[in-house]
This record gives sequence, C-alpha cells and structure tokens, in this order.
Amino acid sequence: MNDEEHLMTLNRTGGRFDLNKIAAAFPETADTMLLDTYLTDKPEASIRVFRIYRDVPPHYHTQCDEVLHVLSGTGTFWIDDPKEEAPFSPGHLLVFPRRAVHAVPRILSHPVVFLAIDTPRRAPDDVVFVDPATGSASGFIASI
Repeated sequence: MNDEEHLMTLNRTGGRFDLNKIAAAFPETADTMLLDTYLTDKPEASIRVFRIYRDVPPHYHTQCDEVLHVLSGTGTFWIDDPKEEAPFSPGHLLVFPRRAVHAVPRILSHPVVFLAIDTPRRAPDDVVFVDPATGSASGFIASI
C-alpha cells in the first residue's frame, strides 16, 4: 500500500496526515469559494484542510465551532465586527464560535490554506450568509 492509499484508508478514522502534501494537491482555481478535504469525519468533530480561492463574505455556522490554523497564505479576517478586521498569516490560530459572524474580506497572498477542526462536525451545507445575495451553501465549498 502506498502513502496515498494509506491516507485514504485512514480517512475519517484517524492516522498520519502530511498537511503540506494535502495542501499542495489543491488545484489553482475552483468554481466555489473554497475547496476542502476531510481528514476525519465523526459526529463529535471533523478535521479538514481547505483552500480559499476568493474573499469570503460575512457568514456563520449554526452547527459547530470552527478552529482554523493558517497553513499558508495571508489575508484579513474579522469576527462579529468588521471594524475589528485583522491580518492572519501562517502559524496563526483563528477561533470562530458557533453563530459568530465572520469573514475573510481580503486575500493578500495565495494559496490561503487552513487546517480546520470543527466541533461538532461541520456539515458541508452548514453556512448561512448574512446577505444571501453574496453566497449559498452550494457555491461556498466543494470537496476534492
């Protein structure tokens, strides 16, 4: 069994994950704002790696808290108040409590890739945009 097959057998249960290799596998462009891949996926928590392809408008999640570790890229984010916009860069940890409105209004350098830990599990359709005209669950994220 090669490394890639081994990662697939461990998917959703646990194991060793090469985050740099996973991040490098994301394509250069996407039809959705984000692409993700689940590393584990249990009702009590999910762990994902995702890449942001364009600025993300204000939104929130109804089912989970979202903890993001910045793996690559730079940009800005805010939680609850757009006036509190702040930069993020590799090594930063961003914590978005359930129902907290948050956004990534500016991507400054690509690729922007995060390791996400969602508790409990974040369903792919668990996204509510403050202004529905700026996005929908189907245009928000897709899996690779």
